[in-house]
Amino acid sequence: MNVAVLASGSGTNLQALLDADEAKTLEARILLVVSNRGSAGALDRARKAGREALHLSPSMFATEEEYSDRLLQELVGRDIQLVCLAGYLKKLPPAVVSAFAGRLLNIHPAPLPRFGGDGMYGQHVHEAVLKAGVPQSGPTVHFVDQNYDTGPVVAHVPVPVLATDTPESLAARVLEAEHRLYPRAVAAVAAGRIRLVNGRVEGRLDAT
Repeated sequence: MNVAVLASGSGTNLQALLDADEAKTLEARILLVVSNRGSAGALDRARKAGREALHLSPSMFATEEEYSDRLLQELVGRDIQLVCLAGYLKKLPPAVVSAFAGRLLNIHPAPLPRFGGDGMYGQHVHEAVLKAGVPQSGPTVHFVDQNYDTGPVVAHVPVPVLATDTPESLAARVLEAEHRLYPRAVAAVAAGRIRLVNGRVEGRLDAT
């Protein structure tokens, strides 16, 4: 299965996917990495790994429709079968979400739906978790739909919240869990062990 990864930042989750690809455990091949930021570290990681890196931002186009058409063109033209968001901070155009329904994944750094939604990204998420006083956080992989963080959940890994935690310390432990979880979830979807059928997730991630 051909995979495209969309990322806005340094690309540590992308690196986890690239490492799994190189180790032949991803059940797929990453062909393309797209970022809305030309200076994103994710693009550097893609080039270092010998994968195609593409800077494509809505700001480069006169209308969202033009951007949507171009993004779809780039994905379809490379026979991309699965799209993985890895710290991608732009909302995908509805046409792209529709075209890849059931083949579009995201990883979020906290339990969903409680700690998701517009504006819930990066440190904002971990600050919200600590403010809520919950005993556990942890990353969630989900299928993407037309809204922020509302798609069906594929897998979640609990990460304990410590009494001494700051947003930074919690973020660091959650990120380690993300790097373990995302390649496993992507592999399960790529291999057909987990599928989205009529809006519901079928299958489950094997325990480790």
